[in-house]
Amino acid sequence: MVSKKKLTEVEEIKKIIEKHPVIGMIDLFKMPSAQLQSIRKLLRGKAIIKMYKKRLISRAFDEKLKKLEEFAPNEPTLIFTEMSPFKLFGLLKKNKSKTYAKTNDIAQDDIVINAGPTNLLAGPAIGELQRAKIPAMIKEGKIHVREDTVIVKRGEVISGSIANILKKLDIKPMLIGINVLGIWDNGTIFGKDVLDVDEEEYLQDVRNAYLNALNLSVNICYVNKKSVKLLIQKAYQECKNLGINANILDKDIVDDLIRKAEVQACSLKEVLKF
Repeated sequence: MVSKKKLTEVEEIKKIIEKHPVIGMIDLFKMPSAQLQSIRKLLRGKAIIKMYKKRLISRAFDEKLKKLEEFAPNEPTLIFTEMSPFKLFGLLKKNKSKTYAKTNDIAQDDIVINAGPTNLLAGPAIGELQRAKIPAMIKEGKIHVREDTVIVKRGEVISGSIANILKKLDIKPMLIGINVLGIWDNGTIFGKDVLDVDEEEYLQDVRNAYLNALNLSVNICYVNKKSVKLLIQKAYQECKNLGINANILDKDIVDDLIRKAEVQACSLKEVLKF
């Protein structure tokens, strides 16, 4: 039997869902409390973060939200907002901070040790690097890495020895912050892979594509509701140029010839003054 407290929480989730068109499933695993409080402060008035048990979320979600439930981690957290999913994702991504790797962390990206001098003095540390298959040597009293080396590939587990080496090299490969798993926006589910784009850059690409398409349609004389005005203007200007070159006079052409003569007369006056 479901307790009264749990039923109250389910109703609470439903009420919050009704007030927010955008709902995200996020993971706060290994999220430091201080940083979470900082992000809550950042999101004040923009979004609400709530932690619930998986079973309560499942009870609160209706059929249209069931797909979002598929993104739920072991300890799910919901974020409610009216912001665009892409703006929300971008805001949370910008507010992640780098930190050292710990034993059994999963590499978020390939971890590369770059070629060149390290901050390590010649000593036992060179053996640690060589055991980890990092091509190291002593140069000018310091340990140097001979070539760029991928020490851990994306998705692999970081061992204790590798975590220790990375800390000694002052490399912080882990990003700590809110991990967005999926966002529901009025019936559409956006996964992390889709959300991870720069919205401004994406919009600029769309604008450029539109202008390039419009330019192409004008150049090949393809008539549509966007190009027809420009095509008429182009045809009119070409007719005027043809009329001027062929000495065919009408009002517009005469006006153009008068303006042209005035410009030439002004130029001649300047030359005579000189």
